[in-house]
Amino acid sequence: MHSSWFPLSIFFLLSMIKLCLADCDNLQDTCPAATTPPGKKQAVFINGLPCKHPTTISAPDFKSSELINPGATDIFARSSVKIVTAADFPGLNTLGLSIARTDLELDGLVMPHSHPRATEMFFVKKGIVLAGFIDTKSNVFQNVLKEGDVIVFPRGLLHFCFNTGFDDAIVFSVLNSQNPGVVGISGAFFEPDHNFEIMGKLAKRLISFSKRDLLENQPNYYQNVTMLKFPSLF
Repeated sequence: MHSSWFPLSIFFLLSMIKLCLADCDNLQDTCPAATTPPGKKQAVFINGLPCKHPTTISAPDFKSSELINPGATDIFARSSVKIVTAADFPGLNTLGLSIARTDLELDGLVMPHSHPRATEMFFVKKGIVLAGFIDTKSNVFQNVLKEGDVIVFPRGLLHFCFNTGFDDAIVFSVLNSQNPGVVGISGAFFEPDHNFEIMGKLAKRLISFSKRDLLENQPNYYQNVTMLKFPSLF
């Protein structure tokens, strides 16, 4: 008798799993994040952020001014990156999105880093920027971007950018995760006292490649080289 119930139980379980998968998208129009007030400890931990009560949702939940002002570029490498997630922009909650602003002074550099949970769309608002990413076969794909150009950095791959113009550069990004995460190589692999030395070597390499791109390649041509081009760094 028990054996006759087993196939039925399996069928019921699979049906329930299918129903759960069918409702993986949002079940309501909006879900602004109900963030924990300053000074109060978070009592419930979930994969994401809880929704505000529907009666407290308002238009300001879907607007952010976090990226209006430039970041401080005098702290490290003449650059600044600010990522705004659902914790700072409640309206992003459950939408699978984050936004970011990158400011680059002249010769400013963002060291190679990755986002383990997101692909990044990188849009140049102002200036000329050399940007690229490194795939799992140690190939480097890079391009010189002008105002209005966009490059995509695939999820989890190391990427970088460098200001190759004659003025400050501003870049805006959209990432397809409300908590993309950041994994950098500078703090993980290099001693703090040698960061600026390594950074200088990398900047020289990027400058040489950017000049070659500008002189030899078409405006939208992606260059493919290998990490063997960077023997002094790796």
